[in-house]
Parts: sequence; structure tokens; C-alpha cells
Amino acid sequence: MGTLGVRALPGLPEIGEGADIAALILAAGPAPSDGDIVVVAHKAISKAEGRVRALDSIDPSPRALELAAEHDKDPRHVQVILDESVELIRAERGVLIVRTRHGFVCANAGVDESNAPGERLLVLLPTDPDHSARVLRARLRELSGQAPAVLITDSFGRAWRLGQLDTAIGCAGLAALDDWRGRPDRRGRELRASVIATADAVAAVADLARAKDSGEPVVIVSGLAAHVQADDGPGAAALIRPRDEDLFS
Repeated sequence: MGTLGVRALPGLPEIGEGADIAALILAAGPAPSDGDIVVVAHKAISKAEGRVRALDSIDPSPRALELAAEHDKDPRHVQVILDESVELIRAERGVLIVRTRHGFVCANAGVDESNAPGERLLVLLPTDPDHSARVLRARLRELSGQAPAVLITDSFGRAWRLGQLDTAIGCAGLAALDDWRGRPDRRGRELRASVIATADAVAAVADLARAKDSGEPVVIVSGLAAHVQADDGPGAAALIRPRDEDLFS
């Protein structure tokens, strides 16, 4: 491996519905190259796609009212979490661990008020983050002639460990997993379980280049061209553990 470069793009405006994020990226600095990775916080994508709900427009169901009372949460917020979920796995200490319609297991279905475009608004995850990543990559190629890989990220908690890390929820043009099984280690022993979550590693390092309150949703990562591919690939869906292999949810 060579040198890894990570830089946040300054000066992007507040993203509104219908925004051309590719055009905004290109206007903010030098065009990312074919070997770069453009990492975008999902809220920028969600806002551009209109994935925002006003609390005052939500009529909570009896189940949402029940859960809200048990966990000291706004029942309208709980209703949106339920709307975005296919399964409630666990509810404890004010956190609802769910399986989203995408297949993600996460807290509160990724529904969040932070960095929302106004008061009493909730930002949801994109409907199909892998599709969103492919669309953004195609638009960057159209406008600049370059096709960097694209990651869409969100902050997830982790079993067994404190703190959150940014995780890839959408991916285009990057090998999300680097499977080393069957290869020898330095001593010639066959590796049997080593599958590197490349997309998640890139998402995490990109988050180090921006503060949570910086207003810099886009980070350009360079130096990982070996992992960038011409085709869009299977996306971040490849990172989701099959349910019959999931020992914890």
C-alpha cells in the first residue's frame, strides 16, 4: 500500500430537495479522479431525495404510543422508526434496535433529528442507498468524465464496543469486501476467516476528516485505487450478514 489521502470538501451549501450533489462536489474543488472514493454522509443524500418527515404530520399508532411511553420517546418519532423497520429486535434504555427495510440492524432505523434542515424534522435513510450511490457515480462521470467510487455512510453503534463508527450503507464502484480466505498468511498458513470490510474501513477513516458539526458531508479518499472498480458492483448489500448466520439478532 502507498499513501492514503483523506480530505473533506469545504464550502458546500445546505442540501435541499432536488439538489445536484455531483455538481456541488465538482464546484467545491478539483474533480475526484477515477481512482478516488467519494464518501458522502447519508443525510446529504436523504435531503436531496426528500427523505425528510415533519413530526407534526405524523399520527402515531397504538404500538408507537406504547413504546414511546415505555422508553420516554416522542411517539411520532417512534412511529417513523416503525415505518422504516421490518422487525423490532430489542427495545431498551430508550433505544429501539430494529432491522430496517434495507436489512440493516441498527438503532432507531437510522431516523435522526441531528443536522435536519429545520426544527421538528426527521431525516430518514435513503430508500435504496446502493441505487443512490450508483446514480451519484453516474452523474459524476457525466459531468467530469471521471468515475470515482462512491460510498454513502451513516454512524452505527457496534456490538461489544463503545462508540460509533461511520459505516457504508451505499456503495458503487468499490469492492465492499476483500476476501482473503484461501490465501496464505506470511508463514504460509491458509487464511480461513479473513474477509476485510473495505467499504466500512473507508467510511470510518473518512469520518475522521470532518467533525460532526462541520457541515462537510463529502470527503474524498485517495490512495486506494486498487479497490476501485469499473463496474458498480453489488453495493453495500454485500456487507449484510445473512440472517441464518447472525448469532446476535
